[in-house]
Amino acid sequence: MKIDFAKSEQSTLGLEWEIALVDATSGELTARADDVFANILAADPDVWRNGEHPHIKGEMLQNTVELVTGVCHTVAEGTEDLRRNLNILRAAADPLGLELLSSGTHPFSNPRTQAVTDKERYAKLVDRTQWWGSQMLIYGVHVHVGLDHVSKAMPVLDGLVNYFPHFQALSASSPYWSGEDTGYASQRALMFQQLPTAGLPFQFPNWEAYESYVQDMFTTGVIDAMNEIRWDIRPVAGLGTIEMRICDGMSTLEEIGAVAALTQCLVEDFSNTLNDGGTIPTMPPWHIQENKWRAARYGMDAIIILDAAGKEQLVTENLVELLNKLEPVAAKLGCADELASVEKIISGGASYQRQRRVAAANGGELRAVVRELVAEMARN
Repeated sequence: MKIDFAKSEQSTLGLEWEIALVDATSGELTARADDVFANILAADPDVWRNGEHPHIKGEMLQNTVELVTGVCHTVAEGTEDLRRNLNILRAAADPLGLELLSSGTHPFSNPRTQAVTDKERYAKLVDRTQWWGSQMLIYGVHVHVGLDHVSKAMPVLDGLVNYFPHFQALSASSPYWSGEDTGYASQRALMFQQLPTAGLPFQFPNWEAYESYVQDMFTTGVIDAMNEIRWDIRPVAGLGTIEMRICDGMSTLEEIGAVAALTQCLVEDFSNTLNDGGTIPTMPPWHIQENKWRAARYGMDAIIILDAAGKEQLVTENLVELLNKLEPVAAKLGCADELASVEKIISGGASYQRQRRVAAANGGELRAVVRELVAEMARN
C-alpha cells in the first residue's frame, strides 16, 4: 500500500487542545457542545467553512470542544493561536452557565452517562469496543511537528518513544476517576490504550514497513481510515507531521508551551542527527512499555529506564539534563523561554500533584479540585 507523505516544512508546529464543558454551579460535565457552537456561529458566521469553525471543533463526547491551531513556526505563535480561540470559546460558553476545564479526566463525573456526538464513526467505535468505548472520558493535548522528508518519520517516532515517560510525567493530570483516587498520576494513559490500535506504537525499520502494516490493518478490517490508528505517537501522512499524543489535558498555556517546545526541540534534534548521517538509538519494546507504566503510576517520581543496557534515573533528573542539551536547539527555534518552563513544572508540580494538594486541603472534596482546574483555565 502506497501512502504519500505530504510536503511539510521541517519543525513547523500544530497544536490540539481538548477542553471539557462543566456546569458553573455543580462542576459536573455537561453535554452542551452544540449550544456552544451555535453561539460561536451566531457571533461570527463568516468564519465557518463546510459547516464548522476552522479552529474550534467537536469531539466524540458532547461535553468536549477541541481547539486546533493552524501551521505555526514557533511555539509562541501556537500558544497565541490557542489563546485567541480559547477566548472565543469562553465568550460562547459563559452565557450558557458553562466553565472550561482541561485535565486528563474529570475528577468525579460518571463516564457511563456522557452523551456521545451523533456521528457514525463514534457510534461504530462504541458499538465495537463496548464497555471500554463507553469509558473514554479522557482529554489530551497533541503536538504535531513537520518533517521535511518521509524517510525521517519512523526514526523520529522511535526517538520520541524514548522520551515517553518525560512527556507523561510532565503532563499527568488524571489521578481521579469517577470520584476515586486511582493511585496513578495518569489514569488517562492506561484507559486510552484499551482501544484497538491505541497505546504505544509499533516500531518499523522504514516507511515501507509501516505501509505494509497499514495495508494489513485495512485488509483484516481492523481500521476503515488512517486516523483510526490511535497510537500515542504516530505519523500523520496527510499533514507531513509526526504527532505526539502522549500528554494528558493541561489547564495552562504555559504548560502546553513547555511540552510543545520540548517536542519541537527533540524532533529538530533528531532531524539534524539524520541530516548528518547519524542514527537514533532505540530501546527494547519491554523497556518502553515499562517506562509508560512507571510514568503513568508515579509521574514525576518515576525511576525510568534510559537505554537498552537498563540504566535508570529519576525522570526529573533526566529532564534537567535533557533541557541543558536542547538549549542550543531551542535558541535556534525561538522557544528558549517555553522550554525553560519545563523546569517550572518540575519545581511547582505537575497537575496531578496540584490536584491532590487541593483535595487534601479540602478534606478530599473533589469539587474543590474542579474549581481550581477551572480557575487555572480562567487565568490563561
